[in-house]
Amino acid sequence: MTNFQKREDDFEKQFVHDEELRFKATARRNKLLGVWAAGKLGLSGAEAEAYAKEVVLVDFEEGSDHDVFSKLRRDFDAKGVAQSDHQIRRTMEQLMAEAVAQIKAGQ
Repeated sequence: MTNFQKREDDFEKQFVHDEELRFKATARRNKLLGVWAAGKLGLSGAEAEAYAKEVVLVDFEEGSDHDVFSKLRRDFDAKGVAQSDHQIRRTMEQLMAEAVAQIKAGQ
């Protein structure tokens, strides 16, 4: 194997690793976000866990932050929960940072 081939393999392995971490972090963020939103919606216990799973599944179905945001926006509007778009997006960003930190810490 030449140096160029080895570097190419190393870059590919790093890309796969980074994508796996991004996937795990996003799924964890969505679960944390679902728990946060469930609290705002007045859900607790099994209902809150079920709602958090719904939030995770929305991202798997469509695969974008916009879909997750849209679900929360619709659900908040339907229940009369006063959260601005900015607050929802800011919470998404904060929980992504928390999810990344948890994964890096091995939690």
